[in-house]
Amino acid sequence: MNPAAPPSSLAFPALHASHGGIWLRENGETRGISKGEAVSRAAETPVILLNAPLAGQRLGYPDLNGLDLLELWAFVHPARFVVPTAKGLAEALDLAAPATEADIPALCHAIAERLIAQLSAPDWPEREGAWTSAQSLHRLRWPWAQLVMPHLATPQQAERWLFSKLPEWEETAARPAPRTISLDGDKVLDRLDMLTGSGAEPRPGQRAYAENAAASFAPRAMRDQPNMLLAEAGTGIGKTLGYLAPASLWAAEANGAVWISTYTKALQRQLDRETLRLFPNAETRKKRVVVRKGRENYLCLLNLEDALQGGFAGRAAVLAQLVARWAAFTKDGDMVGGDLPGWLPTLFRRNGSTALTDRRGECIYAGCPHYRKCFIERAARASADADIVIANHALVMINAARGREAGNQPSRIVFDEGHHLFDAADSTFSALLSGQEAIELRRWVIGPEGTSRGRRRGLAARLSDVASYDAEGALAIEAARHAAQALPGDEWLKRVVAGDPFGPVEALLAAARGTVYARAAESGKDADAGYGLETELAEPDGPLVEAAQAAAEALDALLRPLTHLAKRLEAVIEDAPDWVDGQARARIEGAIASLGWRCDLVAAWLALLSRIGGPADPDYVDWLAVDRYEGREYDIGIHRHWLDPTKPLAQTVLKPAHGVIVTSATLKGGGGWDLAEARSGTLHLPRPAARFEAASPFDYPNQAEVLVVTDIKRGDIAAMSGAYARLIEAAQGGTLGLFTAIRRLRAVHARIADRLARAGLPLFAQHVDPMDTGTLVDIFRDDPRASLLGTDALRDGVDVPGDSLRLVVMEGVPWPKPTVLHAARRLAGGGSAYDDALIRARLAQAFGRLIRRASDRGCFVILSAAMPSRLLSAFPPGVAIRRVTLDEAILSASRLSVPEPIGAPPAFVHQDPGSDP
Repeated sequence: MNPAAPPSSLAFPALHASHGGIWLRENGETRGISKGEAVSRAAETPVILLNAPLAGQRLGYPDLNGLDLLELWAFVHPARFVVPTAKGLAEALDLAAPATEADIPALCHAIAERLIAQLSAPDWPEREGAWTSAQSLHRLRWPWAQLVMPHLATPQQAERWLFSKLPEWEETAARPAPRTISLDGDKVLDRLDMLTGSGAEPRPGQRAYAENAAASFAPRAMRDQPNMLLAEAGTGIGKTLGYLAPASLWAAEANGAVWISTYTKALQRQLDRETLRLFPNAETRKKRVVVRKGRENYLCLLNLEDALQGGFAGRAAVLAQLVARWAAFTKDGDMVGGDLPGWLPTLFRRNGSTALTDRRGECIYAGCPHYRKCFIERAARASADADIVIANHALVMINAARGREAGNQPSRIVFDEGHHLFDAADSTFSALLSGQEAIELRRWVIGPEGTSRGRRRGLAARLSDVASYDAEGALAIEAARHAAQALPGDEWLKRVVAGDPFGPVEALLAAARGTVYARAAESGKDADAGYGLETELAEPDGPLVEAAQAAAEALDALLRPLTHLAKRLEAVIEDAPDWVDGQARARIEGAIASLGWRCDLVAAWLALLSRIGGPADPDYVDWLAVDRYEGREYDIGIHRHWLDPTKPLAQTVLKPAHGVIVTSATLKGGGGWDLAEARSGTLHLPRPAARFEAASPFDYPNQAEVLVVTDIKRGDIAAMSGAYARLIEAAQGGTLGLFTAIRRLRAVHARIADRLARAGLPLFAQHVDPMDTGTLVDIFRDDPRASLLGTDALRDGVDVPGDSLRLVVMEGVPWPKPTVLHAARRLAGGGSAYDDALIRARLAQAFGRLIRRASDRGCFVILSAAMPSRLLSAFPPGVAIRRVTLDEAILSASRLSVPEPIGAPPAFVHQDPGSDP
C-alpha cells in the first residue's frame, strides 16, 4: 500500500459466516474456509464483517470483533433506518443484492467503500459533528477510525457539540380545557375521505367504524360515565384511519388532545407513520403529533455526558460515542423502538446501553444541567399542546395511578390493541416485594455505598439545599436514611442463600425462599429443574409470619419519614424562600413526585405483609416465588396481583375520562362480547359500553386454510424439528414458527438451522440470535425466503404483509401456564371455559398474522393431534379447517412457495464453501 495514500477497506479481509458456511475474501478472491481458520484469521488481523455478534455465534466465537459494517453505518447515517443484512445495506446504498452467500464478502467490501465515500460527498446530511466524533473514536481505538478520518476535512471552526446543539424546550401557559362540542357526522366522513385519499377503494366497514367512533367524542352525560365504545374491526377494515378521522377532527375543533394508546412498539411506529396523512408538513406534524413512552425508553443526557467523559471504558465507550452521534440527529431521543437502530446496542452485547437511560429512577430533574434540553421533559411538555399523543397502555395507566401530569390528563382515549388491556392493567396495578426491588429503594434513599460507582445520589445529596434551610426536612431525610439500612444491601442474595440474612427484610426473603422450596417439592414440582418456583401464600408457617411482622415494622419506620419529608417539601414550595427560583421549584416538585410514588410502593408492601398471618383479601392473589434462570437464582419475592385488574383500570383510567374507545381486530378473542367486556373494564362502569363490529373484508375461505397435523407425537422434539424443517422447505421460507416454551424453540432451531441454510433458506430465532425482536421482524419482512421462530411476543403485533409471511406453524395448543395466578383466575372465571376463552384469543391473534391484505394467501398449521374441536371457533367463519397428516400439510405448504418472476436475478441461495463465487 502506498504510505502516502489513505488506507483502504480493501486491504482488510472480509468475512461472512452463516449456518450454511464460512467465506473469506482477500486479495480479490473469495474462498470457503473452516471455523478454525476463520477464528484464527479474525483473532490475528482485523476483518470486515456484518453484525459481529451474529457472526461470532455462527463461529462459536462470542468475542468476535472487527470492522463491523453496522457500526460504520451508525457513524455515517445515525438515526437512519436500514435492515441490518447484506441485502438491506445493499438496497440502502443502491448496490446489487447478493445472489449467493459466497457473494457477501465482496459485497462487504463494496458497502465499506460506498459508506466511506459518503464522508466526502458535499451533500452528506450528517456531516455536523462527525470530525469531532471521529477524533474521540480514534482515541478509543475504534477499528474504523483509521479508515474514516482521512476522508473527514478538519472543520474551519469548532463544531457545535451535542449539548449546545440540541434545542431547549420552553415553558408555556397551561392549555385550557377542551371546548364542549359534538362532531358532525358528515365532517367526520369528509375527514376520513381526506385521510384515505382520492381514488381509494370504498370501505363501508371503515365508514361505519368512523361514524360509531365519533359518538365517543360527544360530551359525557354524567360523572364517572364515559362515552365508551368496544369496537372489533377485522383485519383490513382500516380501523386506524377509522378512529383517526373523528379523533383529529375533535382535537382541531375542541382544542384538546386525544391519546391513542397501544401495547406494542411496532404499532406506535405504524401510527406515527399514519399521521403523515394528517400533517404532511414535518414542522406542523412535530407540534401536533407526539409519541410518548415511559422514562426508561429515552436517552438521559446526563448519563450520556458521564459516559463520554470517562464513565464508560472499552467497547462501551465506543457505543456512547455512536449514541452521541445519533442523539444529534434523532427525532425524539427514543432509544427503545424509536429511530435508534434496535441492532446497535446488541453489537456491543448490550454493554452500557441501559446505563444511558433513566432506568433506575435517578433523575434529578431541574438539578440536571441538561434539564432544558431533556428529551423526556420535551416529550412531556409537547404532549400538553399536541392534537394526537401516541402512547402505550402502561404509560397511560401509570400516569393515572400516580397522578403524574395532573394538568395533562387525557379526556379522550383510544386503546388500540385493546385485547391487551387486561394484561397491561395486570402488570401496572400489581405489587412485588422482592430483593431487587428493595435494594433499588435502598439505593434511592441512601445513595452510593462502599465501592459502588455511578452518579446515583441519595436523598441527602439530592435535597441538600432544602435540608440546610428546613430543619424538620433535614431530620426526616436522616431518619429515612437510617430506616433504609434495614433494606437488603449488596450481595443480599448470597447471604440469603447461605442462610445468613442481614436485617429484617433479608430475613423475610430467606423465610419466603424456604417456604417455596418446601412446598414446591411437596406439590411434586422438580425443585432442581432450573426454572422459577412459586407457591400460594396460604397458611404461612410461624417463621414466615414472624419475619413478615419484623419486616413490616422496618418498612413502617421508613414510610413515616418519607411521608413527612414530602409534606415538608410541599411547605417549602408554598412558603418559598428567596433561593427557590424556577429551577429549584421544578427540582423540588420532581422530588415530591418521586417521594409520592415510593411512599405508595412501601404502602403496598405493608398491605401485602399484613396479609401474611391475617385474613386473605378476595380481591387479590398472593404468592411467593423464587426466580431462576438456567438453574441460577436471581431474585426472591412476594407477589400481589388483582384477581380482576380491570377494577383499578376502571377506577383510575376509565371513569375520569369523557370518551374511551377500546378497539382491536380480535377484541372478542374468537368468542362473544362477554370476554371483551370482562377484559376491558366496562363491567365496572355504571353505564354500559356501546358495541361495534365489522368483519374483515378478506376472503378467508379462498385465502387461507387451517391444518391440524395429527401424526406428530407430543414431546417428540426430533419429530417436531423434522416437521418444521419440511414445512419451511415446502413453503420455501416465509414461515413464522410460534412456540410456548423457549427451551423447545432453541432445541428445534439447533436441529434445523444448518439444514435450511444448505437449502438457501435463512432461519432466525428469538432467544437464539443476538438481536432484538424488532430487528428480527425487520429482517424477516425484508426477505421472502427467510423464516422466524419466536414466542408470545411474535403472536401479536407483528405486521408482515405479502410474500414474506405465507405460513404460520404453532408447535401445539397454547395452553395457559399453570401458575398460582392463573389457577385463581381460572377458578373465579368458570374453570375450563376460562381456559378455552384464553386459548381462542391466542389462536385468533396468531391467525391474524397470516392474512394482512387482500392479495395475501397462506396456511396456518398446528402440530398437535390433541387440538380440541371446540377451540376451532377461534378462526374466521368459512375458513377451511382440516385434520391432516404431516405429508398432506407439506403438500399444502408447497403451494405457497413464491415463484421467481421472469427476468429476475437468481434467488439468494446457499453455495458450498470452496465453490466458485
